[in-house]
Amino acid sequence: MSESDKIGIYHFVAEPFHVDFTGRLTMGVLGNHLLNCAGFHSTDRGFGIATLNEDNYTWVLSRLAIELDEMPYQYENFTVWTWVENVYRLFTDRNFAILNKDGKKIGYARSIWAMININTRKPADLLALHGGSIVDYVCGEPCPIEKPSRIKVASTKSLGEVKARYSDIDINGHVNSVRYIEHILDLFPIEFYREKRIRRFEIAYITESYYGDELTFCRDEVGDGAYDIEVRKNGQEVVCRSKVIFTAQ
Repeated sequence: MSESDKIGIYHFVAEPFHVDFTGRLTMGVLGNHLLNCAGFHSTDRGFGIATLNEDNYTWVLSRLAIELDEMPYQYENFTVWTWVENVYRLFTDRNFAILNKDGKKIGYARSIWAMININTRKPADLLALHGGSIVDYVCGEPCPIEKPSRIKVASTKSLGEVKARYSDIDINGHVNSVRYIEHILDLFPIEFYREKRIRRFEIAYITESYYGDELTFCRDEVGDGAYDIEVRKNGQEVVCRSKVIFTAQ
């Protein structure tokens, strides 16, 4: 199999209901597209969720880092490439490239995934699945952004609370991973986005939250346009941590 055959290529349009007040695609929608592309790519190669569910397994996103020079504008076509960079026993690294309407690469993303048993919630051995054939899809396509970092938040002051409601809950019965992205970005006022854009967004998922859980958000400003955020549920357990780096428009 050639290197190009190992890359999944998927085409999108920045729909009007997927952009914010600046006319640019939102980070939440882009994140959703990336996760969908991961699903399309794995399904095409026999490792999709529907197939895994038959054996009581599923994919779980552990970390995601997105870095962008620009966002697609309303009605613009754009393309997402995705490929597997590494496969370990318990984790796999999946990368993405975002290309604009002219085919220019305007951003990249890195992600880390685990496969778990649906019943026990324990990780599965990826190298044992299908005789270890998942390693056949490892691709050497470069991804020139830093890997997800370790995020620590010192602040314990809550910037706000959100109770998990119907629209937050996905098919697995817990808060959708993209909804955390949206809630985190809502911590910044709209005036902030008039002058700045997101250059890099990271999120590390630690545990699940469910309908009715109260999510609280703490934030550290760490300089050079960067903010570290921690999300807790019911005032105790850390659900996820995020880093947002802004730059001037």
